[in-house]
Amino acid sequence: MGYITQEMLDFLDGIRTHNDKAWFEARKADYLRAVYEPLKALGAALYAPYADRPDMMYKVARIYRDANFPPYLHYRDTMWIYVRHEAMYWSRTPTLFFEVSPEGARFGFRIASPQPAYMAYFRRMLEEDPSEFLGIVAALEAGGLALSGEEYKRPKPCPDEALLPYFAKRSLAAEAVLPPGEALFSDDLPGRVLDVFAKVFPLHEYCQGLLTEFELSHIVQEAVQSDPEPPMAKAPTQEFMW
Repeated sequence: MGYITQEMLDFLDGIRTHNDKAWFEARKADYLRAVYEPLKALGAALYAPYADRPDMMYKVARIYRDANFPPYLHYRDTMWIYVRHEAMYWSRTPTLFFEVSPEGARFGFRIASPQPAYMAYFRRMLEEDPSEFLGIVAALEAGGLALSGEEYKRPKPCPDEALLPYFAKRSLAAEAVLPPGEALFSDDLPGRVLDVFAKVFPLHEYCQGLLTEFELSHIVQEAVQSDPEPPMAKAPTQEFMW
């Protein structure tokens, strides 16, 4: 039996229909057996190739939603596994991800909610030297993946028509999709996901490198603003006899 099963998808579909404590508590043992334990094992398998990197970590979603944020539901009907660099705000951080819902699974790379200032920095760096990024995109396409992501309603000024598709992005992603079926339920699922992770990893590291540069530049800028140089001494207003 594979990591993902039809029973897991049926349970998540049940959560979608009956998102209340009474329904969940009556089936908590089913959740632990059919959802929690398999996803924990899959998370460990997906993190294994990155475990020797001290700057990388992984996390498996808890089914309990944070009651402080909308939508104000008790439980998740989409579960996820993230492999990424340590960060305070995961949604702003380049991430390797696996998500499963009643509709199936999607996995690959995303930076879900980058700061607008970061995307402005991304466009500036892309304008200065597009070669590395365009090479990464070409390799993705050769591997059967495409760059995607949400787009701005109003296009950003772009100096080069070839860069226009990337200047339009307000977030970045590259992912594969598996509907319910034999491939999703197979024991070979980790290998399939890790193959996609390997293809998107250059994009992950490119975006992470930009994020590190961006955050460092802001730290330096804030330090300068908070600790300005002392003003130059003014010349005496009175004449003195030496």
